[in-house]
Amino acid sequence: MKLKAVIHEAEEGGYWAEIPGIPGCATQGDTFEELLKNIYEAVEGCLSVDMETIVQSPQTRIMEIAV
Repeated sequence: MKLKAVIHEAEEGGYWAEIPGIPGCATQGDTFEELLKNIYEAVEGCLSVDMETIVQSPQTRIMEIAV
């Protein structure tokens, strides 16, 4: 899966980024390298699902896929 990140220079210094393909997914970093690391963590967090909140029945299947 490829996602676009829109990277902005922060007025107070550093950078912040938003991922338009995932509403509400944004992060920041003091350096560009830190921002890149944080982007991966933010995307992972935005796409993760809390399995405890899913109501399961005998007809329910849970699958993990890589895209």
